[in-house]
Amino acid sequence: MDNVGLRNTLFSKGLSLLFMLAMMLVAGAATLVFAEKASAHGYIESPASRSYLCKTGQNTGCGQIQYEPQSVEGIGSFPQSGPADGEFTGAGRYPELYTQTADRWTKITLQGGQNAFTWNLTAPHSTAEWKYYITKKDWNPNKPLSRADLELFCSFQDGGKRPPFTVTHSCNVPTDRSGYHIILGVWEIADTGMAFYQAIDVNLINNGTGIVEKPTVPGNVISVSQTATSIELGWTKSVATDGIKQYDVYRDGKLIASTKETGYTDKDLTPATAYSYTVVAVDGKGKESNASKALTVRTKAEDIVDTEAPTAPAGIMTHHPTETEIDLMWSPSRDNVGVVKYEVYRDGSRVGTVAQPSFVDKGLTAGTSYTYTVKAVDAAGNISEESAPFAASTKEKKPEVPGEIAEWDSSTVYVQGDRVLYDGLEFVAKWWVTGEKPDHSDAWKLVSNVVLSWDSGKAYDGGAQVNYGDKVYEAKWWTKGEEPGKADVWKLVK
Repeated sequence: MDNVGLRNTLFSKGLSLLFMLAMMLVAGAATLVFAEKASAHGYIESPASRSYLCKTGQNTGCGQIQYEPQSVEGIGSFPQSGPADGEFTGAGRYPELYTQTADRWTKITLQGGQNAFTWNLTAPHSTAEWKYYITKKDWNPNKPLSRADLELFCSFQDGGKRPPFTVTHSCNVPTDRSGYHIILGVWEIADTGMAFYQAIDVNLINNGTGIVEKPTVPGNVISVSQTATSIELGWTKSVATDGIKQYDVYRDGKLIASTKETGYTDKDLTPATAYSYTVVAVDGKGKESNASKALTVRTKAEDIVDTEAPTAPAGIMTHHPTETEIDLMWSPSRDNVGVVKYEVYRDGSRVGTVAQPSFVDKGLTAGTSYTYTVKAVDAAGNISEESAPFAASTKEKKPEVPGEIAEWDSSTVYVQGDRVLYDGLEFVAKWWVTGEKPDHSDAWKLVSNVVLSWDSGKAYDGGAQVNYGDKVYEAKWWTKGEEPGKADVWKLVK
């Protein structure tokens, strides 16, 4: 090969290498964007749900949900609508959570009767309803979970209110069954038509029956902070039928303390020295859990005054702005000691201070654009750089014309309950939607008293009617892609 050919070959290979590097950078950026936006929305912390136990490591093989148990979100209006049978435990989005066998998931021992169910919300949405279902007495734990396996035992109407970050409901769990059952918590959102699904795998104890299990293992043991002579520890709480009496903390295999809290500070240690910690939960009858995974932590060489500021908040976003409110959320900042609060600025002026990475700005003007930045503050008072500016607008105020329904507009954002005309027919939005034609979109429900032809790519709720083969069929429950006249979900009307 001559020198010219060699140069051309090397140049070609160089371009290929640069292209591959560019693709890697794009993929990495996409991953970061996804991680930043995965800050919403809520999960059941107690009794610990399937997705929450994925986060603590007590459930494994969970896929992406181990990092974001709060994001099990899917189509709402369950059970009339929502994800398909066999998929609603993962909201139709997380296949790893669909798997169903008698021994696939870690179980939480639960006594029948009055129980408290606590949600941890990272982004409180306007709420329509909270619902709790439990598997029937004769359900088969080795088959995919279906609607027919469930029965409702508790519900709460919120009427569109925005809940606090922690929500607790008291529900009477059935006492006429024992052993392995699934409790499904459904958080129905008021203004989007979406819902959050939380499966709780329980070992139900009633009338002395069932298998009495040990407390669950304390999860996610971490060191919150360290000095030259102390190490602060924290962990997620365990659950047990007889309640948790205490946590025993072990250093290098020796018991050093017992505490009722989910944290402990080990003091009088040697500087620049590594220590190994495990935690064991003890219930009200003295039964002990297995030890947590060991955590090795090193004390600092010397006490240093904290002058390190947190990282700047990132990934600011809004989900459901209204005519007078803009809801903001962002990825938490990182700090060597710990972030204690966030300062929120609108158009350069501080409008709020919050402990959580989310904020609702109220009392705004309709159809107006605002620019927001956020700063993080740590325990020592160090303030981060401000975030990148984020622009958001309130919705335009709709003209109030009694009885008038506007034509569908592909550029308009519609929320649940909005009505439009399309091809002379009236449709109502089931959740937030934009740009999707009403006659072919799952987000729209036909209101006009006509029957349209069946569309294999469209989802139908229970009660919906379609024309197919010159016959009219009605859906018994939610369905998509199942042919009328052949699938059991359809019944012939005329």
